[in-house]
Amino acid sequence: MSGIIAQNSGRHTGLVKAAGGGGAWNLIQTLTASSDSTLTFDSDIDSTYDEYVFKFINMHPSADSAQFHVNFRDGGSAYDATKTSSFFKAYHAEDDAGSALVLEGGDGMAQSTSSAFLSSNVDNDNDAHLCGMLHLFAPSDTTFVKQFIYTGVVLGATKYCYNDRVAGYVNVTAAIDGVQFTYDDGNIDSGTISMYGIT
Repeated sequence: MSGIIAQNSGRHTGLVKAAGGGGAWNLIQTLTASSDSTLTFDSDIDSTYDEYVFKFINMHPSADSAQFHVNFRDGGSAYDATKTSSFFKAYHAEDDAGSALVLEGGDGMAQSTSSAFLSSNVDNDNDAHLCGMLHLFAPSDTTFVKQFIYTGVVLGATKYCYNDRVAGYVNVTAAIDGVQFTYDDGNIDSGTISMYGIT
């Protein structure tokens, strides 16, 4: 080894360098928002990788209290694949007025073709935004449903720090070949989304 351990192979008895090429994040595409209603990845989601990760940096909404959403395309032209998901969050107020860990049953999905909630209400003050990551697993598999997980942090519209966690599955065995992101109100004023393939 040459001084830097590239990856922990999963052993608990010490760090072991992985074989060459393992665990790489391969940047495929970056989209930059400029008052866009949606940001859509409609190519390069295929059998090349078994895991795709979308990184959200400084996603600023135009509308106050907007929630960030995702939807999936399963081979057709529409982003309306059937989804089931759960949503929970931890939060703490700027003024220390309250904190909690909450299951948001109303923001979970049950066999819905609507876009899935990913975030709490995001403030649209000039310094407010959302950051986070969404993992999509084996989107080209045609045997199993497609699992996804999301974690993110927002400056909430009520001046709370929210740590949001979403887990779900796209309940189709068809390949997922497109992913679309939006706020449920207004536009995505600014921010970037980068899509990576994980080897």
